[in-house]
Amino acid sequence: MMINNAFETWRDVLEVLAVPISWIPAMQQALLDFFLQSDSAWIAAAKHLFLLLPTLLLVSAVWCTQLSIYTLPFRSGRVKFITLILLGWWDALRAVWLFWVGLIRAAAVSVGWCFALGRLALKLSIEAVRQIIFLPFAMTGRMTQSYFQPGVPWVAFLLLIFWCMLEALIFTYTLFPTVSELLADIVGVEASRFTGPVLYAFLVLLILGSFACLQVLFETVKNKQYKFIVQMILVELFVMFFEVMFLYREMVDAITPWIAQQTGDQVRMGIVFTLSLAAFGWVGVRGMTWFLFGQFGTPPLLAIISRRPMVHAVPDAAAPPEAEMPVWWRGPLEDFKREIGWLHEKSNELLEFISLPALHIFAAALNFALILVASRPAFTLPFKGLKEIMELPVILNQLHPQLQSKKVNP
Repeated sequence: MMINNAFETWRDVLEVLAVPISWIPAMQQALLDFFLQSDSAWIAAAKHLFLLLPTLLLVSAVWCTQLSIYTLPFRSGRVKFITLILLGWWDALRAVWLFWVGLIRAAAVSVGWCFALGRLALKLSIEAVRQIIFLPFAMTGRMTQSYFQPGVPWVAFLLLIFWCMLEALIFTYTLFPTVSELLADIVGVEASRFTGPVLYAFLVLLILGSFACLQVLFETVKNKQYKFIVQMILVELFVMFFEVMFLYREMVDAITPWIAQQTGDQVRMGIVFTLSLAAFGWVGVRGMTWFLFGQFGTPPLLAIISRRPMVHAVPDAAAPPEAEMPVWWRGPLEDFKREIGWLHEKSNELLEFISLPALHIFAAALNFALILVASRPAFTLPFKGLKEIMELPVILNQLHPQLQSKKVNP
């Protein structure tokens, strides 16, 4: 009986002591039911977005405040401690207000950025379409401008290469039967399949050499080097004889049946007539190709083969220097760098807008816990930015200023 009376007495004492915190679990259950019971998903999402963190802050603040009642008899600075508790509740109210305002500001900024990015994407799309439409005209203008400026005559050079390859192809077709028969007589077997490509490469080099001889003869006459003129004329006659005898004569022989058919066999195709026709053909072809593109395309060809720069006329000293053409990729590269920097800056700003409201709630809850344990808050609310939160050594120095003093005065 005495044990039961003592137990009843202590139970009454414990119930009296638990009065400050006994109602908190019931409050937590009511708040939990409030969040779990919702009429629709939209209402549940709104509750969790706007009320979940403030509710958690309320629960932690209530627990810390009620538990601090049990520590009041054992604290020395009771007035200061009560002041800190009241200031903690003030900071909690401000944190909740800043949380709601921060959510609205983040939503407004996000909507504004979406509109700005959509407008930027629309402008870029329009500009891209405009650039695509006007690209042929811009390229034509640049090509025309560069074409009429002095420099390496690439058009003549490419035409010269194309003509030499075409002429070599024609002569390969006309000479291939003769060369195959000659090789068969010498070697005793039929010509290999590599005979055509080797003959074609050989003819390309011969025709390019023919244009090179014309270029040297032209420069000799132009520079009035009389002691070399006769020599170069003889060299050119030998070149003409070789090409007429072995190249153009074969082509004339190939078209002889057509000529005989057109003349009705009234003209006898003798060796003199064949060589004369081949010589006139060589002079006509070389003359037309030389005056059209040969005299302009041969110097770049010789400069490339010899790996020497082309000799240009010395510009007039009084002429103004040409403006340096800007490199086309520097402008887009600089724009890309600026856009990347802007993206990093705005992403940090958006991160601050989104995280600061929640961090105010967490900081206020942590302040209550540290006031209960260490009688001093950890953070000074409100925060000015994320950099202030990331400085952990500053927070530790605020919590333990005596450590800082010991470091200064060892």
